[in-house]
Amino acid sequence: MSCTVEARARVRRAARAIRDCAPTVAVDVLEPSDSSHDCWTLEVALRDRDGIPPAVTREIAIAGLTLRPVPSQPGYQPVVATV
Repeated sequence: MSCTVEARARVRRAARAIRDCAPTVAVDVLEPSDSSHDCWTLEVALRDRDGIPPAVTREIAIAGLTLRPVPSQPGYQPVVATV
């Protein structure tokens, strides 16, 4: 399996797991060509949160992704993680 295929699989696996978390509004997987980070990227929007819940952080850690700092927005908490 190539690095690209493995990276894509890790991000997609995390996205599927995070979609099932209660406060999740939206989950997007971005290809390197569409990401400002130039790598496979997971973007998540969490409803009315003050920080990232442990269940989301856990799935990001299990997938071996790197959490990127993103300022919170009124009404939701964005989360960005990359391979």
